[in-house]
Amino acid sequence: MEQKIYQWQDICDHFNGTILLGNGASIAVDHRFAYSSLLKHASKIGLLSQDIKNIFRSFKTKDFELILRLLWITTRVNSILSVPNQQIIDAYSKVKNCLIETIVEVHPEYSVIENQLLSIYNFLKQFNTVLSLNYDLIVYWAMMTGFDIQDQHTFKDCFINGYFEDNWQRLREPIGSNKTTTLVFYPHGNLILARDIYGQELKIISETQASLLESIVKQWQKGNIIPLFVSEGTTQQKMLSIHNSYYLSRVYREVLPSISSNLVVYGWGFGKHDIHILKQIRHVKSFAISVYNTDYNYCERVQRMVNSYIGNRIELCFFDSQSPGCWNN
Repeated sequence: MEQKIYQWQDICDHFNGTILLGNGASIAVDHRFAYSSLLKHASKIGLLSQDIKNIFRSFKTKDFELILRLLWITTRVNSILSVPNQQIIDAYSKVKNCLIETIVEVHPEYSVIENQLLSIYNFLKQFNTVLSLNYDLIVYWAMMTGFDIQDQHTFKDCFINGYFEDNWQRLREPIGSNKTTTLVFYPHGNLILARDIYGQELKIISETQASLLESIVKQWQKGNIIPLFVSEGTTQQKMLSIHNSYYLSRVYREVLPSISSNLVVYGWGFGKHDIHILKQIRHVKSFAISVYNTDYNYCERVQRMVNSYIGNRIELCFFDSQSPGCWNN
C-alpha cells in the first residue's frame, strides 16, 4: 500500500523538536550542490593531478579533510626532524588548492541565495535543535539573517568566542528579551569549522555574511588552519573522522542520542554511508520525512531501513518536500 504523503502544514504542529538536514536541502537552494562527490567533481573539472589521485587512492578515501590533515601533520613532523620535506609540502598545497577551487566552483555566493534565507530562517526557528549534515554555509547564513529580526528568538551554534562550549546544554536557555532558542549542530562538520596547527578546533568568523565564504578561503590559503568537515566516505570512514575530532565526537556521543521525541528529516537520502547517524538517533519516537516528487519507492526504502536499524516501533509519516512553509518554499 502506498504511503500517504502529507503537506507540511498538515503535520507541522506535531513536529517541532529536531530537524535533520541532508544534501537534498542544499540542492533545493542551489542546483550546484547536486553532485555525488567533491573529489569526483574536482576530477571532472580537471583539478586533480595523477599524484594527488594516487594519494587518495592509497589511503582508500575520498575525504579531503583526512588527506589534508595527514599531509599537514607529516610536514610538521618532517620539519621538526629536519627531514627533506618539499615533496610533502607540494602535495599538501596541491590538495589544499584543489579543495579551495572545488568549493569556490560549487558553492554559491551569498548574494545568489540571499532571497531564500528568510524563508529558511522562519522554517528552522520552529525547532529546538537543527542538525545539518551539510558542509555548506546555508544554515549559518539563515541563522545570521535573524540578527536583524526582532522576533524574540535566537539561534546558537554553541561556539563562544570561536570555541565550542563544553556545557552546550546551558545554551538552550534564552537570554535577554528572547523567549525561544534553537541550537544548531554540524555532525559532519562545516566550512565555518577548522583546526589550527595545534589541533585546536575553532569557528571561522567574518565581519559580514557576504564575505564569509571569501574569509574562509583566505584562512585556508594562509595555511594556519585546515577545514573540519567530513565530506564523504563510507560510514566506517566517517566514524574514524568523527572520533578524531573533539567537536564531532561530542555531537555524535551527546547531541544525537539526546533526541528522543520527534524528528523531521529534510533532504536526507538515508544512504548506507550514513548508518552511523541513524543508529545514534534510535531513541526518536516519531519521524516526519520529506519526499521529493511523490517518490513512493523512497518511502518504502526508508521504512525498511528504519525498521532494520531502529525497529518498527517508530511512527513514520512523509511530507512533500516542496509543500508551502517548509524549508525555502
